[in-house]
Amino acid sequence: MIEEARRLSAVKEYYFSSKLREVRGLMAEGRPVINMGIGSPDLAPSQAVLESLTASVREAGAHQYQSYQGLPELRQTISEFYNRKFGVSLDPDSEILPLMGSKEGIMHISMAFLNPGDKVLIPDPGYPTYAAVTRLVGAEPIHYRLSGESGWFPDLEALSQSDLSGVKIMWASYPHMPTGAKASREQLSELVAFAHRHQILLVNDNPYSFVLAREPISILDIPEASGHVLELNSLSKTFNMAGWRVGMALGDKRLIAAVLKVKSNMDSGMFYGIQKGAIAALKSDPEWFKGLDAIYSRRRAAVHELADLLGCSYDKEAVGMFVWARLPEGSPDAETYIDGLLYNHNIFVAPGTIFGSRGAGYIRFSLCVPEEKIREALGRIQTAVTKKEV
Repeated sequence: MIEEARRLSAVKEYYFSSKLREVRGLMAEGRPVINMGIGSPDLAPSQAVLESLTASVREAGAHQYQSYQGLPELRQTISEFYNRKFGVSLDPDSEILPLMGSKEGIMHISMAFLNPGDKVLIPDPGYPTYAAVTRLVGAEPIHYRLSGESGWFPDLEALSQSDLSGVKIMWASYPHMPTGAKASREQLSELVAFAHRHQILLVNDNPYSFVLAREPISILDIPEASGHVLELNSLSKTFNMAGWRVGMALGDKRLIAAVLKVKSNMDSGMFYGIQKGAIAALKSDPEWFKGLDAIYSRRRAAVHELADLLGCSYDKEAVGMFVWARLPEGSPDAETYIDGLLYNHNIFVAPGTIFGSRGAGYIRFSLCVPEEKIREALGRIQTAVTKKEV
């Protein structure tokens, strides 16, 4: 029997990969499950994006291998987008690298900078892929604690007093996933200064910049960021293009060049039509962002009603496409709680513990569900409350 690589003993199948199989099984049995667990936008890209993709497939060379660095026009458009939206100036030829989704960038960055035995600072709670990829490349994840009391921002003073020897990379994500907490410019400056002081590569994962966030910030706008900070961003959430797999790594040219060494050995370039669609998306006018926020605002209000009915508490100022909610006192653990919602009321939400130990006692609702479905879920819980079944 062929044995799997030892590195796989350090990771397990991604939670949503296995749990959604279970959810699909219930739906196949005829159960009317409302999936409020995963952040996959259910809305369509703009008409301009779709038209650009359609037109591009007839262009000469559209179906050939593409550049590992993406189309020059795409890099230029990303540069203009960052300048317009964040006030950040980036050289499109050396400081921007288009990716097949920012999740790909987590692996590329880890492979580019980590040696076996290096240590990586990872937020708890945080995106599970940071720790999984760290283990896959033979490095050691060191989780730093976040809490609601501190606004889900790290205690950098306490972190400075811990043993940071061997730490090579620090992952952050503001706006924060999964909580939706924002970081101020002052906080990001403190984060950059911390990384500089300890000679750590700081990577901010920033895909939720424009979902219900009125004043988006890029960590690259912090003057001291040059040289030891990278940012990841994505078109998945902002432009409803999750399945297109378009992301980007941005930052110092030496850092980007290292990431390109990995990427150029792992793929043969992004499909031409997808790049042309991405260019159209990045040129979207302000009305696109206003329309998106209007939809998510209505959905968020409905989820807040649902959370209130369940007795959960949450931060009304949080941004992004999720509602992170603390379970009421006396509730069972999050996994048991969400299975109760799933099997008793056909509502699936994510348990906070999949994002780390500090997610214990929390659940996460996705806003990637039509408002009428959220209202339907609300109605189910209202009925259950009346019957004292929840």
